[in-house]
Amino acid sequence: MCHHCVIESVKERMLSRRQMLVGGAAGVAAIAAAGSSATPSVAASHGGVSSTKVADMTHVISEEFPTYFGVPGFKKEQKFNFKEHGFNLFEMTVNEHTGTHIDAPLHFSKDGNSVDEIPVENLVAPLVVIDIKAKAAGNPDAQVTPEDIKNWISANGPLPEKCCVAMNSGWDAHVGSDKFRGVDGEKKMHFPGFHIDATKMLLEESSAVGMAVDTLSLDYGISGDFVTHYAWLPTNRWGLENLANLDNVPAKGATLVVGAPKHKGGTGGPSRVFALM
Repeated sequence: MCHHCVIESVKERMLSRRQMLVGGAAGVAAIAAAGSSATPSVAASHGGVSSTKVADMTHVISEEFPTYFGVPGFKKEQKFNFKEHGFNLFEMTVNEHTGTHIDAPLHFSKDGNSVDEIPVENLVAPLVVIDIKAKAAGNPDAQVTPEDIKNWISANGPLPEKCCVAMNSGWDAHVGSDKFRGVDGEKKMHFPGFHIDATKMLLEESSAVGMAVDTLSLDYGISGDFVTHYAWLPTNRWGLENLANLDNVPAKGATLVVGAPKHKGGTGGPSRVFALM
């Protein structure tokens, strides 16, 4: 190619890039102008319903975040810093089931889907929020029961197809205190979860792909047999534990998006979870 042709080719590419950037900037400006509240505005839709607000359902993970076994599940070490190296970089060590995280089917089954094998379309789901805060306030061993599910259906209609059913017990407010694990004098934990009868009802009478709790476990704390885990996860459904801010989403109408990790053969992992409304 001649020298002149090379110059002209570069000019054309630069012009094309400039037009693309201008167009992109205009698009960003239009989106910014459309948002008028403190909650970020998004241009998204799921199931034909446009979404304009985003709710973060994720706790900040740290060395202090409580875990099921009571030992730290996360640590980080700074390997590079901006002052000396011109950039920051941390090396993390993390238990898969720490913070707001997903339970993959493999977590409680011999050969269920690992976290990298969960179909991505199942990680975007209509969100059903079942509020049991009133009974959990007086009883840390409260559970979501079939009656709670029936009451939700009476008030909101049938469970949506391929939904995620979440328990809102208000337990996310206790993350910074001993009440979150609720360990008693006999070393037993006390926090809400899903009753096995409610779990069976969802398995038999719905197409739900996910189950979520704002506590450390899908099973209530005092459970020693993980009966809900063993019933739910081996069917290649997933679970979410330590969900946050369920009071910020409606009982029906939000879409849950699970930013699950994708490490080969994983049984789960810390996830960025949010709801579109």
